[in-house]
Amino acid sequence: MSVEEIEKVFPNLRISGYSITSPATPEYNCIAWAAGETESWWEPDPLSLYYWPSNIPRRYTAEAYIKAYEKIGYSVCNNPADEEGFEKVAIYIDTHGKPTHAARQLSSGNWTSKLGQLEDIEHSKLDDITGLQYGSVGVIMKRPRKE
Repeated sequence: MSVEEIEKVFPNLRISGYSITSPATPEYNCIAWAAGETESWWEPDPLSLYYWPSNIPRRYTAEAYIKAYEKIGYSVCNNPADEEGFEKVAIYIDTHGKPTHAARQLSSGNWTSKLGQLEDIEHSKLDDITGLQYGSVGVIMKRPRKE
C-alpha cells in the first residue's frame, strides 16, 4: 500500500508520523503480530481455517481475544503508558463491540501494527490508527517483557 493510501485510511498517522517496518505479507495478521507471531494468521473463525489458541472460544468478542492473549501471559491493565519491564498489547474494538485490530508496544514506547495483509508499521500513539477502519482502543493488556 502506498504512503498516500495508508494516510487516507489512517489520517492521524500523517500528523504524528510513522515508519513502514516490513513489507506486506499475507502470512500473519495484526492479532498474530501483536502476539509476536509471524508464522500464522490468528483468527477465531468458526470453521477453524486459521490458527486460534486451543480451548479459547472461536468468537469475535473482546472476551475471546482477551483469553487468547491471556494464554500467552498477558493480563488486562488500564494503562497504555510505557512501563519498564513490561510489554503491552492494545485491542481495538469497533462500534459493534467486535475486535478489529491489535497493536504491540515496543521497548521504545512506540507501537507496532500489522495492517491486515499489508505492511507492519511503527507509530507513536494508539490514536494514530483509531477511526472507521479499526474503531478505538477497548482493552490494554501487559506481560513481563522477554529479553
